[in-house]
Amino acid sequence: MSINICICGGGGLGHVIAGLAAHKGFNVSVLTRHPDQWNPSLLIEDCQGNTFSSSLACVTANPAEVIPHSDIVLLCLPGFAIEEELLHIQPFLQEKTCIGSVVSCTGFFFTAYRILGKTASLFGFQRAPFIARVQTYGRKALLLGYKKELQVATVNISKSDILLQTLQEMLDTPVRMLHHFLEASLTNSNPLLHPARLYSLFHTWSKGKTYHEIPGFYNSWDEESSELLIACDNEFQQILKALPVRIEPIPTLLEYYDSYDARSLTCKIRSIIAFKHIPAPMEKVEKGFLPDFKSRYFTEDFPFGILIIKSIAEILNIDTPNIDKILLWGQDVLNKEYIHEGELKGKDLPKTGYINADLFYKLLKN
Repeated sequence: MSINICICGGGGLGHVIAGLAAHKGFNVSVLTRHPDQWNPSLLIEDCQGNTFSSSLACVTANPAEVIPHSDIVLLCLPGFAIEEELLHIQPFLQEKTCIGSVVSCTGFFFTAYRILGKTASLFGFQRAPFIARVQTYGRKALLLGYKKELQVATVNISKSDILLQTLQEMLDTPVRMLHHFLEASLTNSNPLLHPARLYSLFHTWSKGKTYHEIPGFYNSWDEESSELLIACDNEFQQILKALPVRIEPIPTLLEYYDSYDARSLTCKIRSIIAFKHIPAPMEKVEKGFLPDFKSRYFTEDFPFGILIIKSIAEILNIDTPNIDKILLWGQDVLNKEYIHEGELKGKDLPKTGYINADLFYKLLKN
């Protein structure tokens, strides 16, 4: 019997995973706000020169058409869109359905537990399965990079071995099971790396100031960025030590990048070919360039990234002066209030991935 998969979201990952899974013989539907812009068939071109053409079972904006008979629902969405999508599909979910997210560090497990309840069958990846880009919306996408191995965590899934086998087959990549959902939820990747770099690039910016050029986000990485990132990672590692997680699945950034200090980390990040042409998030204005505060580097990695790490640190009473410095700067340039009087109690917290102590300990005990 064919397994029914529903992909929620029409970004690069949504396109690529839908196309690849359909090519592998799964019955794939796509839930998107723009179904009229999709072809019934999808073309995927990968980094090895392979091309996959596959037919989709259904593309719709109506969850009632696809969610009730789905065995797996996979959210391919940014952190700020997850709550809305879960509320959108909740009335149509069946008890047998496994609900997952392509990344977990934006608060997926906590948001899903809060909305769907303690019996929901959840899974989430530690990092995104692929580097993916849309070439022609609804028609063709590019799979720009495979990963050697993927790591996934589950909550309330009794036959996790079957899910693991299914994910490996549909993504054509080995998948390893993590021991705890926090091992997927907490990462020192984008939630720390992006904000630390943004702070180093733009903390001297003030209203009215413009820049003459757009620097490379990675290929002009400097030691100031590395030093701040290492300091934030040291605080992050203190959080991990206070939690029931293994350190091995979440190595320090120096270990992950095979570096030993700020200078070697700078050289390593600058040398990564896949990062070479990624620009800093900026927008063109009459007199030059400004930081693009509408970029997902800002709209996701602050309220649904570093803020989540800060909220867990606060629950555990762990001081995070470097993370605080970045978050305070971020809320200032975004015109938001997350930290108020030294604590996470600002007026804009409800629109973030903030985790309170009650929710944290409920899910921890689940």
